[in-house]
Amino acid sequence: MKKKSLDEINGSVKVPTVYESAFWQKFLAYSGPGALVAVGYMDPGNWLTSLSGGSRYGYQLLVVLFSSILIAMVMQSLSIKLGVVTRTDLAQAIAGRVNRPTRIVLWLLNELAMMATDLTGVVGTAVALKLLFGLPLVFGVLLTIADVLVVLLFLRFGIRRIEFIVLFAILVVGTIFAVEVCRAHPAVAAIAAGFVPHSVILTNHRELLLSLGIIGATIMPHNIYLHSALAQSRRYDEHDPKQVTETLRFANWDSVIHLVAALIVNALLLVLGGTLFFHHGDLASLQDVFYGLKNPAIVGKLASPLMSWLFAFALLITGLISSITSTLAGQIVMEGYINIRLPLWKRRLLTRFVTLIPILIIGFIIHFDEAQFEQLIIYAQVVLSIALPFTLFPLVAITGNRGLMKEHVNRPWQTVVCYLLVALITGLNLLVLVIE
Repeated sequence: MKKKSLDEINGSVKVPTVYESAFWQKFLAYSGPGALVAVGYMDPGNWLTSLSGGSRYGYQLLVVLFSSILIAMVMQSLSIKLGVVTRTDLAQAIAGRVNRPTRIVLWLLNELAMMATDLTGVVGTAVALKLLFGLPLVFGVLLTIADVLVVLLFLRFGIRRIEFIVLFAILVVGTIFAVEVCRAHPAVAAIAAGFVPHSVILTNHRELLLSLGIIGATIMPHNIYLHSALAQSRRYDEHDPKQVTETLRFANWDSVIHLVAALIVNALLLVLGGTLFFHHGDLASLQDVFYGLKNPAIVGKLASPLMSWLFAFALLITGLISSITSTLAGQIVMEGYINIRLPLWKRRLLTRFVTLIPILIIGFIIHFDEAQFEQLIIYAQVVLSIALPFTLFPLVAITGNRGLMKEHVNRPWQTVVCYLLVALITGLNLLVLVIE
């Protein structure tokens, strides 16, 4: 019997059948997995690129953010289709088509990617604790071990309640930035103009580099693995073609809506940087924003400790909730590639301890200098960049397999477009690494 992906939550949420007419009941039943995935598009790495883009170039890079989310929607839709149609996740699908040595290599590569993702959450959480409570970074890093208790607590609630908790967290973060942006009174016309492509993006070397960074950091391997498993959390008749088609439709709506929410959060961060910090120099770190929000010399009458506190609180929230998704993604990779199953709390501790070792070593080397410590987030993108093509190229190939996907196979033009997008994303990641 085929082993289920994330057995604890697989098929745990009952949804109405295709023959029922309650649209909103169906919509709500399918809503949720997209929220867990959207968290990955709002991590501290995205915060840094969005804020830095706004502080350097105003609103010009909004079009880049928009483009990156559009590409993300395409890739996540393939992940959803794989999970819904085949009832397997991406790790299982790849593992079933390669030999054992290749499986082990892919597992190790993706384990590094999961640790890099976890590193971003650790650094973001530690920085937030330092900004909010003055906790030294070394203690903030060590304290993140305790977030396994948060994950365990959430998992006891079941996947449906976790989805609502994460959705609520996203709404809180979005509201915080919406309030801060509204208080800054940005120029609406200038924001709208930011969604129009500008040739200067291609001619200005620094602007082009940052644009590449925004796009390259958007798609991360763990989100692709995660969505292919979370799509299976809904209980439906997989043998009814009409039901499968409807499940795909609602699952994609859920994904698109939450990715739009991720776009809004990142756009608010860019607008915040462009409104308050444009012409005040480059924002090199999250701390620059925190202290800048209460500095009258930078933000004028808007300067307020409350603005700074809200910013750090939002950072803390995203750092904590990212623990849930990185844990689930790590379990998918381990089970799928090498068929080793661990309780999620053990998996969480394993990932966190392995992540903390290099963080602490590097931290002591740099004496936990705050600016340099935050650069670990940037270094984590290097590992993600390397793992990315080994995730996306197989995804496109597998969803283009007619024998597996049947009537839901990618059309030839879709396969071509997806391969071009994957090549573009991979090339941009490599270009950023080469240029830097």
